[in-house]
Amino acid sequence: MHYRERVRALREDHDYTQTDIASLLNIGQRTYADYELGKTRIPVDSLIKLAHFYNVDMNYICGISNIPSPFPKN
Repeated sequence: MHYRERVRALREDHDYTQTDIASLLNIGQRTYADYELGKTRIPVDSLIKLAHFYNVDMNYICGISNIPSPFPKN
C-alpha cells in the first residue's frame, strides 16, 4: 500500500475528516486533499506527526509494513 493510501485509510478508520487532519498539520484542507490524491508529497515532518497521532510506526504509515506497530516511545 502506498503511503498516501495508508494515511487516507487511517483517517477514514478513525472517522476524521480531511479538515480535522489538515488542522492537526497546520495546513489547509485543499493541501491535505492533494496529499491524499498524490498531487503533492507529504513532508517527512508531517508523516512523523501523523504516525505519532495515529500511534503507528513510520514503517506502517509509509507502507513498508502491514503490521501497525505502536509509535516508538522516547
